[in-house]
Order: sequence, then structure tokens, then C-alpha cells
Amino acid sequence: MASVIFLYRSTKDSACLTARLLFRHEKKDFILASKTKLEVGKTYWKKKHSTKSKDISVINKQTQINNELNKITQFILKEFDKSSLPDQLNNRWLKNQIDNYYRPKKGPKNIPKDIIRFIDYYTEIRKNEVKKASIVKFNVIKHKLQRLEARLSKTIYINEINENFKQEFFNYCKEENYSQNTIQRELNIIKTFCKFARSKGIEVDNELDSLKLPKEKIDNIYLSLDEIELIENTDIVIPHLSNARDWLIISCFTGQRISDFMRFTKEMIRIEKGKSLIEFEQQKTGKLMTIPLHKKVKTILEKNNGEFPNRISDQRYNDYIKEVCKIAGIDEKIKGKKQENISKENNIQKIRRVEGVYPKYELVTSHIGRRSFATNYYGDIPTSYLIYVTGHSSEMMFLNYIGKSNKDMALELTKYF
Repeated sequence: MASVIFLYRSTKDSACLTARLLFRHEKKDFILASKTKLEVGKTYWKKKHSTKSKDISVINKQTQINNELNKITQFILKEFDKSSLPDQLNNRWLKNQIDNYYRPKKGPKNIPKDIIRFIDYYTEIRKNEVKKASIVKFNVIKHKLQRLEARLSKTIYINEINENFKQEFFNYCKEENYSQNTIQRELNIIKTFCKFARSKGIEVDNELDSLKLPKEKIDNIYLSLDEIELIENTDIVIPHLSNARDWLIISCFTGQRISDFMRFTKEMIRIEKGKSLIEFEQQKTGKLMTIPLHKKVKTILEKNNGEFPNRISDQRYNDYIKEVCKIAGIDEKIKGKKQENISKENNIQKIRRVEGVYPKYELVTSHIGRRSFATNYYGDIPTSYLIYVTGHSSEMMFLNYIGKSNKDMALELTKYF
């Protein structure tokens, strides 16, 4: 535990006191020293400051000096507690802290200190840097925090984002039936807001960086190559479902997000050394991608006179591919989560992902093509190539993403034994 003491280190009759910071780290003692600007008389400090006196003028002076020394002490200890590497501190560091005490840095002007108004500030500042989908997520979190504030009957300030806040936020979200991974993801985004606030000079809690929630393991649903072939060969006469089926197959053999593959056009295709490639910019990452067109994709293009299928909205695509998979008989009962309205009140919709055992087609969403591509080709195509196509930032993220179990991995490993 750190402590601060003050010493008179001068031969003069009057001088500024020296502050000493004493602390122990990893069984080693450290002593840092630096001058303060609190000047006292040598006789007073040596003979009167620490003695009991009945002289009211001496008592008043003792109180005045002790109040100032307490303020300096609290300031130094507060800054010391922020240090993650105390063994790297030196006398210059202590001098800087004392200088900051006497000449405090001016706080930022017109920057909100409560988390809800700061989210609006953050969104406005970074509106040209973040994607629209991110701004939507920010607003979802803001509205959730507004409801939490109403529940707690208080304003939540940035410097109060600590372990206590984490528990309040977690308890509220659980009561509202949000999933563990949603809560974990949103807590990380709230931390991002606070770290940005810190970079702007806003005070944050010392516990901020250590705030964590565990992720919940989820069942990654994907379509096997046999299931994709079954879907491909199913007779579907309804035009909008046939159109959605073509997009589903395209997604299963390009490994892209719906925000990317639904924008594909024939103008993006080029031929290099006799090979068909499609070049586009990933909307989420801004990364310029060039990937080969699988023969299944080329078959769909040939059927449509070189054109991609008609574009449809994300919501309709999600609805239609469930119907496609149902018609194709993708109805194995499996464990998973699907969105349901869990509200018991007629006028309020509370949509949450509810875990259960459902026919597989009910769990199919726009993401299944991307996951199916990664899962089906894992082990057959070098992982580095797959990661290039999917755009994951690391192999660990990629492996968490694919839908193969440990047993699947073990069976595939037997090919090499």
C-alpha cells in the first residue's frame, strides 16, 4: 500500500516541503521524492506543527497546512492507483503529478459526462468513420440504457461504469431475456464509448479496463454439401422462392455476408487467365475482395443470361429461405435459437432469440450460407485461404465461427492417420 509523507529538507529558515511517495511492489521498496510549493518556516515545522498547542493561531495554521497536505496526498495516491506499472515510476513522474496538482489540466468543454448523451456525441463525432449498422447498434444500446436509468431512477455517468454498473446492466438484461452473448457484446461497446471519453479527458473508473463477461457457446447451424444439393435439386415453382434459392446457393459458395452478395452484379465479374473472378468491396470491413466464382454460381448466372438473381430485402430473404429449406425437407430436429415474440402484452412486441429444439429450416437465416461455406471447406481448402474469403481477423475467430463439433474434427483428422 502506498503512502505519502512530507519532510523539511533545507537549511534555510523557510522552504517548500518535500513530498515522498513510499510503496512496495513485488517485494521491493520504492521511494520517490519531489518538492511541493507549500512553503513553511523551519522553526514552525520542527517544533510546532506536530505538537499539541493551545495557541489558536498555531492551531489554525496546523489545520490549514494539514488540509493542503491531505489534498496533495489524495491527488498523488489517486494518480498512483492509475498506474499499471508502478516499478516504472520515478522522481520525474512524481514531479509531474505535483505540477499537475498546482496547474490542473482544463477539462474538456461541451463533452457530456453521462453515458447516454455521450453516445450521441460519439455517434456524431464518428459518423463518417463507422458503418450505418454500427450506428443502429449504438442507438439500441442507448435506448436500453435509458430504460435501465428509468429502472434505477438515476443518471448513469461515464465515471460510474464499473463492476457495480456491470452487475446492474447484466441483471437488467437478463430480466429482459437478452442472451448472454448480446449482453457481452454490448458491454464491450459501452467500454469502447468510455475509452473514447477517456481519450477526450473525461474521468473514467479504474475498473473500466477489467470489465468482462463470458461468452456463451452457441450451436453453429450450417447446411452440409448434401443438404445444399438437395435444395438445389428440389422442384420449386414459386418465382420468388426460386429466386431466393439461387441467392442461398450463391451465398453457400462465395462465403460472403448478405450485405455483400446481395449487391453482386455481372459488372463485378472479370476473367483472368480463363478463370471467372468477382471483385467487390466488403461493406462491413471496407476490404477490397477478389474471389473465384464456383461452378455452382456460374450455373445460376448461365440460367439468368449472365445476370445475378433479382435483389430482395434482408427480411424477405430470411423468410423465403426458410420456406425453401422447408420445401426441400431440411426438417431434422436440432437444438438452436430462433426469434420469437415473448411479450405477454398484446400491444408490446418483445422479440428475443429463444433456445429450443426446432426443425432445422426454422433456424435458417441469411448467415447460414457464409457459415456453410467456411464449415464445408474446412480441411479441404487451406485455412488461410478460407480466412481470406470470409474476412475473419484471426484463425481463432474463424474456428469459433465454423459449425463443426470436436467429433467432426476428430473424424476428419483420421484422414491423415
